[in-house]
Order: sequence, then C-alpha cells, then structure tokens
Amino acid sequence: MDIFKKEKATKEQVTMDEKLNAIRAGVLGSNDGILTVVGVLFSVAAATTNNFAIFIAGLADLMACALSMASGEYASVSSQSDSEKVVVAQEEALLKSDFSGQHLTVENFYVDRGVTRSTAKAIADELLTKKPLETMLSIKYDIKLGHYMNPWSAAWASLFSAAIGGVFPLAALILSPARYQFIATIAATAVAVALTGLLSAKLSNGLVKRAVIRNIIIGLLTIAIHYGIGKLF
Repeated sequence: MDIFKKEKATKEQVTMDEKLNAIRAGVLGSNDGILTVVGVLFSVAAATTNNFAIFIAGLADLMACALSMASGEYASVSSQSDSEKVVVAQEEALLKSDFSGQHLTVENFYVDRGVTRSTAKAIADELLTKKPLETMLSIKYDIKLGHYMNPWSAAWASLFSAAIGGVFPLAALILSPARYQFIATIAATAVAVALTGLLSAKLSNGLVKRAVIRNIIIGLLTIAIHYGIGKLF
C-alpha cells in the first residue's frame, strides 16, 4: 500500500486540531475585521462629517480586510500543510532505509514514559508491524496520517468572520441617529471585541475575564489612536 492509499484509509473524519484551526482563523479574522473597520471609521470621521464618505471608507476597508485575512490564512496554513507532507515522506523513507533506528525511537519513547525496555520493545514490535508510518508520525511529530491543516477551511473562516466582525461598527455608525453615531459605534465595538475575547478564551481554556477586558481595552485604544490620527491630518 503506498502513502496515498494509507492516507485515504485514515482520512475518515476531521480531527479536533483541524476543527480548532478553522475556529482559530475565524476568531482572529473577526477581531481584525472589527478593529480595522472601526479604526478607519474614526480616522475618516475625524477628518470629515460626510456620512457617505465615512460609509464608503468603512465598507472598502471591510472588504479589503476580509480578503487580506483570507489570503494570509491560506498562505500560512498551506505552508504548514506542505511541511507536514514533507515530514510524512521523510518518515516513510526512513522506515525503508533505517527501520532499526525507527524501532529504537519507538522503544525509547515508551521507556522515557516509565515502561521497561522489554515491554517497550514488544510495543514497538506490534505498532511497527501494524501501523509503522502512523506510529512514527504520532510519536515524533504528533501528526495523524492523512489529516493535514486545511488552508481552504481557514481561509473561508477568516474571510466570513472578518466581514461579519467589521459589520458591527459599520452598521452601528450608519444606522444610529447622527447625535449617537460615535457612542453607538464605540459600544458596538466594545461588545464585538468582548465576544471574540470570550470565544478565544473558551476555545483555548484561557482566562475569560482577562481576555474580554484585554480585547475591550485594545478596541478602545484602536478607536482613540485612529481618531487622533484623523484629527492630526
């Protein structure tokens, strides 16, 4: 059985790492969409009171941000996926040219985890007889054969989340009464970045409160900096 048939046989379902990769891209894309759009809105609003000009600037930035995030994710994850495929080819070659060395690697892996040398040798014998390539990839690189990071899923997740995230401040500014436009936009931005902070903390088992507060502070600083730049120029 060649490497492609092996990959096809193991590719039964999407792994948790693959799912988390798309979710990570979505969270980052959403956060970037929110902050870049609100930054442009306030920098332009500081320089002009023309609502149409502000809207066009915000919309153009939203589209540019979404496409930029998607292309960046695609390029980044493609590189990671290519590296994983290179590793698979290398390990397959090593199993043919240095099987004893690979066997010793598996033995040492289990010995380092408290298994006796004789037991580790028996485990290595069985694993390398049944699933040699899968075993080496798992032990040396924590890679599951046939399950590589998908650049397209990351790109689409980033594209849509960046676009949706950027809609929050843009809609708040355009749909609110003139006298409440900036207050509504600031509030919408704070809520949106708080949600991305909450999601990122939950997904990474991090500190929720700290992540939410950090994102809100970053969002408000983004608004202040861009508004200042708009006033300055």
